[in-house]
Amino acid sequence: MYFGLSEEQKSLEESITKFLEANAPLETIKAVADGETEKAKAIHQGLVDLGISGLMVPEQYGGLELDTLFAAVVAGALGAGTAPSPFNGAYVMAPISLVLAGSEAHKDNWLPKIAGGKAQIGMGLSEFIGAREDAGIQYSNGKISGRALFIIDGKNADAFILADKLGQLFLVDANLPGIEVTNLTTIDKTRDSIELVLKNVTAELLPGSKKNTDVIHKVIDAGRLMLSADTVGASQVMLDKAVAYSLERKQFGRAIGSFQAVKHMCAEMTAELEPCHSMVWHTAHCQDNIKEEAREMACHLKAHVAEVGRQVSKTSIEVHGGMGFTDEMGLHYWFKRIGLNRQLLGSPELVREEAAKLQGFDQSLVKEL
Repeated sequence: MYFGLSEEQKSLEESITKFLEANAPLETIKAVADGETEKAKAIHQGLVDLGISGLMVPEQYGGLELDTLFAAVVAGALGAGTAPSPFNGAYVMAPISLVLAGSEAHKDNWLPKIAGGKAQIGMGLSEFIGAREDAGIQYSNGKISGRALFIIDGKNADAFILADKLGQLFLVDANLPGIEVTNLTTIDKTRDSIELVLKNVTAELLPGSKKNTDVIHKVIDAGRLMLSADTVGASQVMLDKAVAYSLERKQFGRAIGSFQAVKHMCAEMTAELEPCHSMVWHTAHCQDNIKEEAREMACHLKAHVAEVGRQVSKTSIEVHGGMGFTDEMGLHYWFKRIGLNRQLLGSPELVREEAAKLQGFDQSLVKEL
């Protein structure tokens, strides 16, 4: 039996990679990070034209209805290219939420728009995973109030899907009165994040999520998978750049890649990162085919890849020496992207604890570890 990507998946990955190499080189990423929104919009539209918006949308609503592994392949390519484009929230988590929990009216209204790239939905699930400070939302009599943090793909969104602490999902039109949007400044300048303050705003409960946490867990699992794939893609680029630099940078008349210490650093990065590709593929396969392992694998993947990504990004910069910290090299764009992915939808510590509960580990032992 062959374990790996299909020809179609490899072709999709290659198409995304080539597009980003041609349309989002490092100079363009720097410009986007400095606030040039028009370039970001052009890159996003180009990716939509390649079909990323319809991957997870059923065919009957105009989508491609591909499996989760195709989406993971795209996420990896976007991470490798530090693409300044919505994807995880708008085109993966949102359609999954609507398919699993939305009414027929919700599906008919939103899924064709998402598939065609005509609508973007931001996802705010932090208040279910682990609310911070005074954040949290309350729903009563068709109205929603409260504060929601770290809305994924929320900037310029047409609507938001928000979760309360019970795991119920609510659809909120972004144009309604009573919504205050604050742009968040994070370390990653290639992607936008916002927080919302809502005051008695009309909201629609997605009926399939009422008193049913299975839906939100499946959405979170998919989101964690995409973040992990993004991190693996970004980490691979940082590793490749470190190896290439070690072969061209010379000290004492020799390429630094010939020094044993540098060889070991590159070898250790490769040994840590290579299995992560297969782990992403298997986790994606579980989401569609091995349901009983899906949540556990998503937790293990998120925690493990976050740690590997941090180590690879750190070591890659060390291989570059002082040049690794310069804007000229641009390594910090991948480094910061990996850093933000580590925290979104649960830090390694949080998802490890979640995995421990799923496996029935004694919580006192987990805390000691």
